[in-house]
Amino acid sequence: KRVAEYSKLFAQLYGLSEEEIEMLKQASPMHDIGKVGIPDSILNKPGRFDDNEREIMNTHAQLGYDMLKHSQRPLLQAAAIVAFEHHEKWDGSGYPRGLSGEDIHLFGRITALADVFDALGSDRCYKKAWDDEKIFNLFKEESGKHFEPKLVELFFANLDRFLKIRDKFKDIE
Repeated sequence: KRVAEYSKLFAQLYGLSEEEIEMLKQASPMHDIGKVGIPDSILNKPGRFDDNEREIMNTHAQLGYDMLKHSQRPLLQAAAIVAFEHHEKWDGSGYPRGLSGEDIHLFGRITALADVFDALGSDRCYKKAWDDEKIFNLFKEESGKHFEPKLVELFFANLDRFLKIRDKFKDIE
C-alpha cells in the first residue's frame, strides 16, 4: 500500500495524467511479483546473500516481466514494465538490462525510489529499519546514480507528504 501511495504521489508531482497516475498506483505494488519464483530459503534468509543467492534473487525482475508481458490488459502491461525495470539505475549500473536515464520507463524510475524508501524505512527479516537521516543522506548521494535527480528533488520538496503516507500506512506489529 505504501509503495502504491508513494508512486501515486511521485506521478502526480511529475505531472502525469490522471489515467497514468492511477495505472502506476495499481501497477507499482506488483514490482516484486517475480519473487514467487524465488526459493523461500533465499527470500527468508536472515543476513546477506552470497554471490549465488544474489544472482538467483536478481532474476525476480525478469521472472516478473515474463509472467506479465503477454497480457493484453493495460494494467498488467504496466505491471510488467514496473517488475522489469524497478532495479535499473539512472547511471546504467542496475539490472536486468543495465538501462540508464530516460531509457528506463518512468514507471520503473518512480517505483525504484518508492520501493527503496519503503524498504529502507521498514523492518525486514534480514535488517532493521534505517533512521530517516540515513535514508535522506543515501537519496542525496544516489541522485544521478541510482535515482533520477528530478525524482529526488520532488521527494525532498514534498517530504512532509511522503512522511504522512508512511505514518498513515505503518506496519502493524
